[in-house]
Amino acid sequence: MSDLLLVRHGETEWSRDGRHTSWTDLPLTADGEEQARALRPLLSDRKIGQVYASPMRRALRTAELAGLARPETDPDLREWDYGGYEGITTAEIHRSRPGWYLFSDGVAEGPDGHPGESPEQVGARADRVLARLTPRLAADEGDVALVGHAHFLRVLAARRLGLPPGAGGLFTFETGAVGVLGTEHDRPAVVAWNARSL
Repeated sequence: MSDLLLVRHGETEWSRDGRHTSWTDLPLTADGEEQARALRPLLSDRKIGQVYASPMRRALRTAELAGLARPETDPDLREWDYGGYEGITTAEIHRSRPGWYLFSDGVAEGPDGHPGESPEQVGARADRVLARLTPRLAADEGDVALVGHAHFLRVLAARRLGLPPGAGGLFTFETGAVGVLGTEHDRPAVVAWNARSL
């Protein structure tokens, strides 16, 4: 079975500052572009059969700079809809909601078109992505790369490993880093995480 490569986009101004960023379509910072370029040697050593990316420009630019040409965009790879928490930090949320934790508590409702998502809703999106990719991975015709966002990819990793969506909180994911999900004895396993070289 082929590996599933999870690529978190490079740094943006808001990711650098710890601000929740879902639908706000920010560009990469200069450091974020360098992080993405630095992934090129790591990814060029892999036989990659298919690339999918979030439609957000920070993900598409990361794919381009990392040498993952012409990804197919998939709206299910967009970041967790943070609803009313878009653009604010966890410390700011804790002022009005002490002890709040995204992976168990979800988010407050946001503006029109952005109601926010619960961990279970994000898990359902991750499950849809995995259902589409499993036949490709089983065909063993090359790794599948997903270029997207930290919180969504953390939930997807949890679901691939058979864990509940909230278990995504167990995986931190740095900007411009790669996670590799493979198998051991035909069971999904973490091969590498937060990698910048393999």
